[in-house]
Amino acid sequence: MTRINLTKKEIVNSIYMQIGFSKKISENLLEDIFEIILNNIIKYKKVKITNFGTFSLRNKKQRIGRNPKTKERKIIKERNVILFKASKEFKAYINNNGSI
Repeated sequence: MTRINLTKKEIVNSIYMQIGFSKKISENLLEDIFEIILNNIIKYKKVKITNFGTFSLRNKKQRIGRNPKTKERKIIKERNVILFKASKEFKAYINNNGSI
């Protein structure tokens, strides 16, 4: 199976085709949805979308890493990472090959 990336442009076109909004309105709608999710992750450290999943923000502490090729040790800085955990409904949907 080859990897396929889903682009914003493809999502905008899908909204345009399915709902009938103009492409500009569809793009603004998608950008607004992303902005709402991102702002809530930053503010509350967690966003739960019912029947889809939960995005959460986690802090990873500074640690020592190693380049596997050169074996060079390097400090990996402290940073925030976003985790996603799929809901039971989402997992069931995927395991039933997309049928409800």
